[in-house]
Amino acid sequence: MAKKEVQPCPCGGAAYERCCGRFIDRGEIPGTAEQLMRSRYTAYALRCASYLTATWHTSTRPAEPVTGDDGIKWLGLEVKKHVPAGDEATVEFVARYKTGGRAHRLHEVSRFVREDGKWFYVDGSFPERQQ
Repeated sequence: MAKKEVQPCPCGGAAYERCCGRFIDRGEIPGTAEQLMRSRYTAYALRCASYLTATWHTSTRPAEPVTGDDGIKWLGLEVKKHVPAGDEATVEFVARYKTGGRAHRLHEVSRFVREDGKWFYVDGSFPERQQ
C-alpha cells in the first residue's frame, strides 16, 4: 500500500489536511479569526474562489466573484498579531507573493466579525500606506 504524500499547508501551519484543508475541503468552521485569515490566505494560494466568497461578510463582499486567478504566486504568510474582542477581531499579517517576476509584500490589518458562530472577513487596512 502506497503511503499518502503529506502536503504542507500554504499558510505555514501543519499539514494541509490538518490545517486549512479541514476548513476549505471538509467544511469545518474556523474557531478564531486567525484560523479564518490563515484559511483565506490558503484559499487564495489554491485559487479556491468559492471559499473566499463564502467567508467574506455580505456587507463588504465584492459583487463579482473573487477568482484568485490573477497570476499571483503566494510565497508565505507571517501572522504578526491576533486581537480577539468578543464577536470582533483583527489580524495583522504580512503575505509575500510574486507577480510579473517581482516579489512583493502585502501588510494588512484585517477586520473580522462572528455571526451565528461563524467568522467572516469584513475588510482590511494597510499600515504601510498610511504613513
